[in-house]
Amino acid sequence: MKCRHCATPLQQTFVDLGTAPPSNAYVTEQDLTKPETHYPLKVRVCHMCWLVQTEDYTQADALFTKDYAYFSSTSASWLSHAASYSDMAIQRFNLNDQSLVIELASNDGYLLKNFVAAGIPCLGIEPTASTADAAEALGISVLREFFGHEMGKRLRTEGRQADLIVGNNVYAHVPDINDFTLGMKAALKPGGTLTLEFPHLLRLLDQSQFDTIYHEHYSYLSLYTVGRIFSACGLRITDVEEIPTHGGSLRVYGCHADDRRTDSEAVAQILQVEAQGGLQDPQAYLNFQSRVDQIKDNFIQFLIEQKRAGKVVAAYGAAAKGNTLLNYAGIKPDLLPFVCDAAAYKQGKFLPGSRIPILAPTALRQARPDYVVVFPWNIVEEIVNQNAYIREWGGKFVTAVPSLEVR
Repeated sequence: MKCRHCATPLQQTFVDLGTAPPSNAYVTEQDLTKPETHYPLKVRVCHMCWLVQTEDYTQADALFTKDYAYFSSTSASWLSHAASYSDMAIQRFNLNDQSLVIELASNDGYLLKNFVAAGIPCLGIEPTASTADAAEALGISVLREFFGHEMGKRLRTEGRQADLIVGNNVYAHVPDINDFTLGMKAALKPGGTLTLEFPHLLRLLDQSQFDTIYHEHYSYLSLYTVGRIFSACGLRITDVEEIPTHGGSLRVYGCHADDRRTDSEAVAQILQVEAQGGLQDPQAYLNFQSRVDQIKDNFIQFLIEQKRAGKVVAAYGAAAKGNTLLNYAGIKPDLLPFVCDAAAYKQGKFLPGSRIPILAPTALRQARPDYVVVFPWNIVEEIVNQNAYIREWGGKFVTAVPSLEVR
């Protein structure tokens, strides 16, 4: 395989998580008698541009289907994050009723509804019908296509270049990152700004966040590598912020390469932190597999110990993170009988691979588990607060990554 950005042959494996079905391909009861398609889940490192990337096995249209089961509005903390971003962007970029905001992978309208409420024209681009339907119900115009260079050129020809392009947790999801970036270049108005948010590779490394690796995530990104990709496509990073979402993310601000804006000091500072963290050194990636295996082994041991002790263990959050952990660890319903999720569209289905049933949160009161494993550890405080009543019978919450913690 060659690097998706610079075409350098890939020689170093970062981590090998065996095989698994796509993490959001939930199984219906009718499909329980059918086989699931499993793909290898192996991640490699490019020694030229330092793009960390999954091996080529799956196509985007096989992952992001019309019934793709991730709705951003499920998380209250994420909605709050989106509202705060919208307020900031409107003020910082002087957006008004003459502006245009385009969001790439606009999902269910969780973000753009804030711009609609402010009277700012916006356009969502979202290929999955289930989430696009939800956005359109909020009055958001949606193009139901995958974004890339051809669409960017089409928007430019139609006079629909954006004052602000937003891409939250989509940049890592695109198989052709060069084509996607060229599309942003084409769709961005001269003097316009684009912002991308994505989990920071540095945090994945130093906190052993291996469960953020799944087929839908083609790339694992650093500021250094994103800067190289931008530069190759005629864009430039002009500012960057570290934000706490998804276990530690970056929000980069981009513009056309010839834009007169000066770069903020934060860009150089984070590049230096990344260099000190070894992100451009093959050695930094060598012991990740052993750390992953230790986390996996500790989790399996915990579940076996509780089963032998006659304890009841349940889980909360039918999230992609949990599916990566469960499938790599080989966990089945005998060790973890059910997982609860607040999203009604997941309830009554089964987790891919493990076939663990997904129930409504009310099942926790009925089962009175001794332990509840929280898979989306990035919003663990929100989940603990929402389900604090399990402490009434002595129940405790557990997270497995970056290390096993009982709270």
